[in-house]
Amino acid sequence: MRPHNRVTLMTSITTTDLSFDQQHIWHPYSSMINPPSMYPVVSAEGVRIKLEDGRELIDGMASWWSVIHGYNHPELNQAAHEQIDKMSHVMFGGITHQPAIELAKQLVEMTPANLDKVFLADSGSVAVEVAIKMAIQYWHARRANEGKTNTKHKLLTIRNGYHGDTFGAMSVCDPINGMHEIFTEVLPKHFFAPAPQTGFDQQWDEADCSELKRLFAEHHQEIAALILEPIVQGAGGMRFYSPEYLKTARQLCDEYDVLLIADEIATGFARSGALFACDHAGISPDIMCLGKAITGGYMTLAATLTSSHIGETISSGGAGCFMHGPTFMGNPLACAVANTSLKLLRESDWKANTQRIQQQLEAGLSPCRELNSVAQVRCLGAIGVVEMKQPVDARRIQQAFVDAGVWVRPFGKLVYVMPPYIMSNEDLAILTGAMHQVLVKMENS
Repeated sequence: MRPHNRVTLMTSITTTDLSFDQQHIWHPYSSMINPPSMYPVVSAEGVRIKLEDGRELIDGMASWWSVIHGYNHPELNQAAHEQIDKMSHVMFGGITHQPAIELAKQLVEMTPANLDKVFLADSGSVAVEVAIKMAIQYWHARRANEGKTNTKHKLLTIRNGYHGDTFGAMSVCDPINGMHEIFTEVLPKHFFAPAPQTGFDQQWDEADCSELKRLFAEHHQEIAALILEPIVQGAGGMRFYSPEYLKTARQLCDEYDVLLIADEIATGFARSGALFACDHAGISPDIMCLGKAITGGYMTLAATLTSSHIGETISSGGAGCFMHGPTFMGNPLACAVANTSLKLLRESDWKANTQRIQQQLEAGLSPCRELNSVAQVRCLGAIGVVEMKQPVDARRIQQAFVDAGVWVRPFGKLVYVMPPYIMSNEDLAILTGAMHQVLVKMENS
């Protein structure tokens, strides 16, 4: 027998550890030839992450928009401890459990009308893959039931969108301005409408939907679904667009018998100032994708919701079963924490709180408008964006933010924040003040 080698858990991160990290660990969106600097974190509490050297950073990113209740939250910790003592995981095939049942109940109650079938997945990208498969299988089943050949196998989306890094999700990300251009030749080809141009608070211009209407009119017999990020386009540009565009999109889907998929992974659970971004337009999608904040950032979990009609149609024609089942689908530990996270959100005055955060972000980021290097400042809900005229030097500006005591991770031309909802006005002022300070420094150097 091979001897058992015990792994000693280190209590601190050494320079040797960091050297190993740099040589062997592939971090997201990075190169292994010239990897970016890593800032070793040893703990996190509330809205602060603590570095190995003792410095604390106010986290403006909520760990990629997920830690809405802050770090090390006592009620979320308790939920995790109580569940792990019962079972951390059990397969979801042929088995169910109370945490998953309770989570599905909460999601059905919270989300827009008619979304009453819940598929639990393990990441946002997978939730999008599931939504795409649902839409295509729906039409396969429906046409089979009607005795027709299925021709609806393509998707329609809008440019500047981002839906994830797996293949199905990549195929509906912006093919030019997105991150996946090198995969163009191997990805399925779908239809792309221009990105909405009317801003969230701007006077609605019907012409904004003219190309979208043309694509529907000419290709609706091929289009299974329109997929978009409602109101807020996230990693594709942090753009906020008019609710009227979303209303028109819903109307066009109804007119041409096309499903509407709302990717609310980034916007769900009050990030945009509404509980779900679809609520700004008063519409309900046929399929909705959720993730990120669902567990308060404690662990990965996602959900795809759809209507009884779609669920029953898929189940009654063609293959009958929906052939998708992630190993960690319905993970009890994640579901238990999610239940407490959603309970915390629902029992809070989330609407007043996101309005407070928006006001603080607008006030704190407003001075950035005076900088020559800044193209636009925009805020919506708990989202604050400073768009630069030119792409930022990511390494240099990241170091400047750390030196200023905040964690902000810009990309491209975008310097933005999506803070935890518990962040105080005082910490928001420090965060936005540091952003202005660093941008002034970058402009003058």
